Amino acid sequence: MLDLTRLLPGGFCSLLLADLGADVVKVEDTGMGDYVRWAPPFYGSDEHQGLGTRSALYLALNRGKRSIRVDLKSAAGRDAFLDLAGEYDVVLEGFRPGVLDKLGCGYESLRAANPRLVYCAITGYGQTGPNTQRAGHDMNYLGLTGLLGMTGEPQGRPIQSAGQIADLGGGAMMAAVGVLAALRERERSGEGQLVDISMTDGALAWLAMVASAYLCDGRVPQRGDGQLNGGFLCYYPYEASDGWVTCGALEPKFWRAFCEGVGREDLIEVQFHSPGSDAWREVADVFRSRTRDEWRAFNDQHDAMIEPVLGLDEALASDLVHEREMVVELEQPSLGRLRLLGLPIKLSRTPGDATRPAPALGEHTEEVLREAGFEGDRVTALLASGAVAGPSEPVEAARFMG
Repeated sequence: MLDLTRLLPGGFCSLLLADLGADVVKVEDTGMGDYVRWAPPFYGSDEHQGLGTRSALYLALNRGKRSIRVDLKSAAGRDAFLDLAGEYDVVLEGFRPGVLDKLGCGYESLRAANPRLVYCAITGYGQTGPNTQRAGHDMNYLGLTGLLGMTGEPQGRPIQSAGQIADLGGGAMMAAVGVLAALRERERSGEGQLVDISMTDGALAWLAMVASAYLCDGRVPQRGDGQLNGGFLCYYPYEASDGWVTCGALEPKFWRAFCEGVGREDLIEVQFHSPGSDAWREVADVFRSRTRDEWRAFNDQHDAMIEPVLGLDEALASDLVHEREMVVELEQPSLGRLRLLGLPIKLSRTPGDATRPAPALGEHTEEVLREAGFEGDRVTALLASGAVAGPSEPVEAARFMG
């Protein structure tokens, strides 16, 4: 795979494939490369981790990949990329529609160079429709699909998710599925195709149950009143005496187990009452009577679908995360041992590898070109002209921040 994407959606898509064994080559420009190399940390500074200006986010998204630097704005760089595409199965890009066409290396040009190529474009709004040239971020896409509007307390403000639903669930994962499906179809037809991924489309698809209900009965769901987003007191986060817990007792047998376990059989009949009601206040009082650990022990005994709400530090240190190998260690050159999230897809016969390091900018330029059949003289000429570039000194983060 030749991965032209920057930042999160494309990076996470190719990360999944790289962890599962794909040869992913990051095609970066001859300047600063992928912006995510220099992105500031989400919370505070990453200096205390010894990363300097090297973004922890970059390392998390790009382990196991290779990096080359190509100037697609130069004729020699464009031609080199077209020749490279002739040797690869997949091209992944995340530019606005038409950007690569103007550079002479869009889908039609690449298809001419390699009819078997699977070309996947991840954009905010897709290759067609009224919003193709609009810029956007995760929250914009969620706002336009109705998902953000339904998230939060009734009559309260919309609440942003801590995870990027549209970027990852609507973009990266949909793209990975699309690429794999197109590769599988190519085995039959012998031809590649364009995989058009809109993060807005993908996020809308997450509303499968809610949207289908509306399309059938016409009732517009409101923030916080749906069955699974705050409408039932049996499916709700509650305050414990020392934090919060989740109650997921949606099926009657689990709700009954909770009520009987706390000696409140009288609450069985109020399972589907609304938060804010008198019944909900009684249930809330019950939950405030115990600590999170006590509720964990209660659930161990009664199987009532009650679990603590953990902080990220608690979650990453948990037995669940440890036993599922969802935190891994890898050796990153010049930085030493690092811990990152592991691979969530577990294959029994061909398990993936989430412990390979991320590449330095342009680290593999010559290697990849020579593997693709470029003669030594051509590689030398490309490097000399600046159409491609090898490893370079780190670019100052201030250039990214402006």
